[in-house]
Amino acid sequence: MEKLPLSTGRGHPRKSPARRTMEVLLLVVLGVLTIISGTRLISPTIVASPKSKTNVIMMVTDGMGPASLSLTRSFRQYRDKLPIDDTLLLDKYLIGSSRTRSSSSLVTDSAAGATAFSCGLKSYNGAIGVDPSKNPCGTILEALKLEGYLTGLVVTTLITDATPAAFSTHVDYRFQEDLIAEQQLGEYPLGRTLDLMIGGGRCHYLPTSEEDGCRTDSRNLIEEVQKNGSWNYVGNRKEFDQLDGGNNVSLPLLALLAPRDIPFDIDRDSKEHPSLAEQVKTALTALSKATENSDKGFFLMIEGSLIDHAGHMNDPAAQVREVLAYDEAFAEVIKFIDNSDTETIAISTSDHETGGLVTARQVSPTYPDYLWYPGVLLNCTHSGEYLANKITNFKDAHSFESFLIKEVLEGDMGIYDYTNEEVSLIKQSANNPANLLYVLNNMISLRSQTGWTTHGHSAVDVNIYAHTNSERIRRQLLQSQPYSGLLGNHENIEIGAFMQKITNVDLKKVTELIKDTKHSPSAQSEVRLKGDLHANSY
Repeated sequence: MEKLPLSTGRGHPRKSPARRTMEVLLLVVLGVLTIISGTRLISPTIVASPKSKTNVIMMVTDGMGPASLSLTRSFRQYRDKLPIDDTLLLDKYLIGSSRTRSSSSLVTDSAAGATAFSCGLKSYNGAIGVDPSKNPCGTILEALKLEGYLTGLVVTTLITDATPAAFSTHVDYRFQEDLIAEQQLGEYPLGRTLDLMIGGGRCHYLPTSEEDGCRTDSRNLIEEVQKNGSWNYVGNRKEFDQLDGGNNVSLPLLALLAPRDIPFDIDRDSKEHPSLAEQVKTALTALSKATENSDKGFFLMIEGSLIDHAGHMNDPAAQVREVLAYDEAFAEVIKFIDNSDTETIAISTSDHETGGLVTARQVSPTYPDYLWYPGVLLNCTHSGEYLANKITNFKDAHSFESFLIKEVLEGDMGIYDYTNEEVSLIKQSANNPANLLYVLNNMISLRSQTGWTTHGHSAVDVNIYAHTNSERIRRQLLQSQPYSGLLGNHENIEIGAFMQKITNVDLKKVTELIKDTKHSPSAQSEVRLKGDLHANSY
């Protein structure tokens, strides 16, 4: 006989105790998810209080994709003998992911990627602070400067490179680094909008007649700003140390600590170049002290620039050290936020992934072994770039093979099972460091079973991390709807939109003010458009 539903005596089926318990648990779970997601109980139209003093820290891991984290996490566990559930500091602040395409391609470059953050719009690969029609677009940095904020850039590449340039300048193509340098110093309609720059890149501030210079004109911008007193210049480690971690800084500060890039962390001599964490701590302290009596905060863009370079070179040993160096810099930011009484947010993401990195490699036609050897990366003590230059600069033909095998392969790379074919390939490229570094890096990748699919960028989604000491900003941050918060998966331009929302600034006003900015390449530099590798590389 078919059983009738239990009755409560009120004409409704009576629920069993187990079902009632299940429904209560379901309601609790839904309530918790609602609070976490912020999509039901929290209004998606929260706006910033115009009276709140706010610091905004935008952090970019150039070229770092999810696999970079997997590779580095495993490397660190192996190196430091940590348990398999040990994570990087970054891992604890993961809130979402970003889609990275530009207006011209599914695969973006750093210029378009950074312009998406700074201007909040999609532009073409190579574009620096301009829209798809090559019109200058106002940036979050400029908008906040006009509101009275102090602003800064900290990078490990040239300060004129794509990411820092896209926040602070406007040019049609990223290779216009001479013009970028001029604008960064204040030679455009808004005047000086930067208060602090720390990184490499003396090259485009100096003429070719000067050591380290590469400008195509005769201007010495460093000498000019020193003579007119418009910037305080720092050019080496000794002078950087005199800044006392930011406690002895007079703004505006121009600190150019290398001719081009600051060396990879795996190669960096701490007596010659500060770490990214040291640079970040100095910048945070300097900007915080300079704004302590102001009702306005600061905007600081920080880039872990050389993660990307290691990806382009397919150099796993260099890449894991770069990610770890960035994680240490991220720790400085977290510490600053947690100790600050000022409303502060840090957002960390990548402009794109580089190298098509996979933490596995099929090294033979047979079924893959699913192996990974982090010890190979630990035994390698220099980047492929460093070692390629070391080999190229060795001129004693009589002792070359002994030098190559004993000092480089066994000493620097920790490789003892080299083959005759590999030694022959190195010799063939000995006078071409650009090709040689690929040979050396492949030897490390092969033995560690690290895979790469390209020497360029990929279109993989990248992670978004964030931290704030502000409940107001946190509630906004944990929205998941497009153009509201950053929880979940979002377009890269939504990160720019979020910064505008929480600071309540209007980039359209800035765009109108900068419309007369000189941004097109000169006739002399126009020829570089054809076959210019740098414009499409990093």
